[in-house]
Amino acid sequence: MFESCVTYEVGIADPIDFPPTDCPVWILGKQYSAKYDLDELRADIRSKIWLTYRKNFPPIGGNGPTSDGGWGCMLRCGQMVVAQALLRRHLGKNWQWEPQCSDPTYLRILKMFEDRKNAIYSIHQIAQMGESEGKIVGQWFGPNTVAQVLKKLSVYDDWSSLAVFVAMDNTLIIDEIKLECRTLKKTSKYIADEKDKLDVENESNGYAETLVKSMSTVGCDGALSAWRPLLLFIPLRLGLSDINPIYFSGLKKCFTFKQSLGLIGGRPNHACYFIGYVGNELVFLDPHTTQVAVCLNCADPSCTGNSQESYHCSAASRMEFLQLDPSVAMCFYCETEEEFDDLCEQIQRSIVEEENTPLFEICKERKWLGLDTFDVKVSDCNGGFAVVETERNFDTSDDEYELL
Repeated sequence: MFESCVTYEVGIADPIDFPPTDCPVWILGKQYSAKYDLDELRADIRSKIWLTYRKNFPPIGGNGPTSDGGWGCMLRCGQMVVAQALLRRHLGKNWQWEPQCSDPTYLRILKMFEDRKNAIYSIHQIAQMGESEGKIVGQWFGPNTVAQVLKKLSVYDDWSSLAVFVAMDNTLIIDEIKLECRTLKKTSKYIADEKDKLDVENESNGYAETLVKSMSTVGCDGALSAWRPLLLFIPLRLGLSDINPIYFSGLKKCFTFKQSLGLIGGRPNHACYFIGYVGNELVFLDPHTTQVAVCLNCADPSCTGNSQESYHCSAASRMEFLQLDPSVAMCFYCETEEEFDDLCEQIQRSIVEEENTPLFEICKERKWLGLDTFDVKVSDCNGGFAVVETERNFDTSDDEYELL
């Protein structure tokens, strides 16, 4: 019955999940052998929450689309990154899903992505919050846009209390990230209360909505707190019209880091969630399957849309690195400050020092540079981290994901 409720979009996937190769398979920081660990490898893939196109959900905005088929693939990829972060946050890195799982924590996570307006990370919330980034409902998102939207929505997730940081300009500023993770987050109730006050005081000039959006973006009141788990997005532009193969080595290394949450990208108008690699091929979860909207609280056993199985993919897909669009966003999750420090050390050692052309730069604190400094080949940031300047395009725009 489940098969009759899904439709498939022609894509770039290899129908065989893993070939019998001697090359190691890396999945979000874990190494497997396709010959000897195939069952464990497939169980790991199956445990990832898989978010796809849906149809027949309540209209977005009350009178908008009832399906995201054809336009919501990058939004679904962003959902999958957050879902994986929440699994690590609440259930641990080694948790594995079993059919008809009754774990209340797992079910609570799943409900946060239901296709209804009251779910924090629903397609409804992401599409409508996208308007604050200049995207109308039904318009394509790129990696940077979906990262910015998810950052804003995370403010309302008091349970997880994630610090979502989007590192711009291909640069990782350590002190700025640590400040974000140690800044006390305003709760969603506080934001709602402040909005109510401002709506009364400034209802005539629209000031309330502007300030609330600013509060939602910053999400802090200046007080320092214990470390909040970090979800890090690094939007990158790795070429002009095509990806430059010089970056393949660095991309592969990132998948081996234990903090890896993969990357979001794909081809123009065909986004995927990349969770690893084998040989010269990327391993990814493809959102281009249209399923009926799920009602997880539905008690009717005949309902075709209440199955957990629709949130889990039985097999991953593969594609060549050369097929990857140059506009991507790397994703990492650091539960503790020690994990973040370890990630920075790995990036410094494996990406900055070992690669001729690093994927991105890292430094301890922001150093304001003049335009003439871009002629410098190598410069030093505070804290001993090297910044390598090369001829590359720093544009992280989402133009290639626009429907023209």
